[in-house]
Amino acid sequence: MSIVEVLLDKGLITPEHLARAMDLRRTDGVRLDLALVKLGFVTEEVLLKVLSEQLAIPMVDLQNVTIDVETLRSLPAKLVYRKHLVPIARENGSLTVATSDPFDLYAFDELRMLTGLEIRPVLAAREEIDKVIKTHYGVGGETIDEMLSTDDLEVVDQGASENEDLLEMAQEASVIKLVNEIFLEALNEGASDIHIEPYEKDLSIRYRIDGVLHDASVPRQIRNFQAAIISRIKIMAHLNIAEKRLPQDGRIRLQVGGRQVDVRVSVIPMLFGEGIVMRLLDRSQVMFTLPQLGMAEDTFGIFHGQIAKPHGILLVTGPTGSGKTTTLYAALQEIVSPEIKVLTVEDPVEYHLDGINQIQVAPKIGMTFARGLRAILRHDPDVVMIGEIRDLETAEAAIQAALTGHLVLSTLHTNDAASAATRLLDMDVEPYLVTSTLNAAMAQRLVRTVCAECKEAYEPDPETLPADLALPPGQKLYRGAGCRRCRGTGYRGRTGLFELLSVTEPVREKVMERAPAGVILQTARREGLRVLREDGWVKVLAGVTTPEEVIRSTMA
Repeated sequence: MSIVEVLLDKGLITPEHLARAMDLRRTDGVRLDLALVKLGFVTEEVLLKVLSEQLAIPMVDLQNVTIDVETLRSLPAKLVYRKHLVPIARENGSLTVATSDPFDLYAFDELRMLTGLEIRPVLAAREEIDKVIKTHYGVGGETIDEMLSTDDLEVVDQGASENEDLLEMAQEASVIKLVNEIFLEALNEGASDIHIEPYEKDLSIRYRIDGVLHDASVPRQIRNFQAAIISRIKIMAHLNIAEKRLPQDGRIRLQVGGRQVDVRVSVIPMLFGEGIVMRLLDRSQVMFTLPQLGMAEDTFGIFHGQIAKPHGILLVTGPTGSGKTTTLYAALQEIVSPEIKVLTVEDPVEYHLDGINQIQVAPKIGMTFARGLRAILRHDPDVVMIGEIRDLETAEAAIQAALTGHLVLSTLHTNDAASAATRLLDMDVEPYLVTSTLNAAMAQRLVRTVCAECKEAYEPDPETLPADLALPPGQKLYRGAGCRRCRGTGYRGRTGLFELLSVTEPVREKVMERAPAGVILQTARREGLRVLREDGWVKVLAGVTTPEEVIRSTMA
């Protein structure tokens, strides 16, 4: 009985599924069982289980297998990548090899000839095999292996001045493929940034995932192609590859599997070459709705009320990378409708929002936040978003907009919500203008969430916990044990911590008195304010994050 007949006999597919798969086989030449997987009629895991039963080949979970690294690295990278095989162990004259395709007998014969060993196949998912290959051989390992084995590509040292050679190198198909693989791996891992850092004897590539930098698994030989990689990225970003002494900024637009990804590129000359940082803006991944941000129910209710007000200023504060712009975009999506006009002034416009008019700041030609804001007020908006209030001119323009009946949303770089009012005062805004226009200020931070795949409960040692974390007796906390899905960190994804300060009458009085931020904070706490750290402890007790994350992101 064939594999397809077994799937039919077990009721795992229908005759209609089989007919569709046969059509695909005729047009694309795909094997029938693989066509069923490709069309989504059966999962790879189910197919592998059936194959295991019918062919008497055991299945393995590569996450729980200790792989013999020396055996893995003794095989040519090209063969491992091309055939998607993982040699697991070598003993008694046989080599155990994980494969997702037990019918690829040519691959086993090739391995047998290379090693002189008997090949013993075991079954594993293609995705798990690829993860192991990337971990041990590195991203782009196959491409680098090909580049090192050809004479077509000249390796230029960092001191080379022949820009024509660099241009030629950067347009080599192998270099293009290598840079594409670096981008794809970053996007597959959910990275927000790619850091390419040159050192004397190494080229480091790191991905920022959930706010924390992780080394990318890349082959050591990648250092040989530093000049070509950097030149390729500069060409993609429309930068000058001949300029190696001055910083440059550019932008790349990628199309990846139907997703549009904008890449902001910053190049800075360093001691051993040019360093590059690329911010990945994946529109399909970052557009959150307001309920997805992680606000507590009471905070969400107050915030929702604030963005529904007809006029005034709402500020979102926090350091760079704390999710301020994402919160404002989510707020705009919540309130946008055919009945109101929304205009934004941003630097840069990171995501395009339907139904909202967005303006790009261009300081080089005099198009500043303040000038843009004054101009858009003549377009009769109901709601205005300013990317950031950086100076007195922008602050005065925002206040004027609020006083003339507009709701103004913006960001400010302060550590807590109470400091928002004092920052405006420090910009020389008059206290009476701050108190008459500022409706609320919300500080926020991002913390990593416990990985859902490896989440486990534990009883913490009270002596190791911070003094301000009140743990009820018998309360268990949660952490991630570490799995391949979360790269062994125990965390996957992020959520927000929020500190929402509503400008009540007692708070206004303190602002009018030019009271310090600490005094304003104490007044707001008497009015019911929950500070960032306290919001963090709520999420710790709910099993969303860990004490270590809250401590890392907030001050005591």
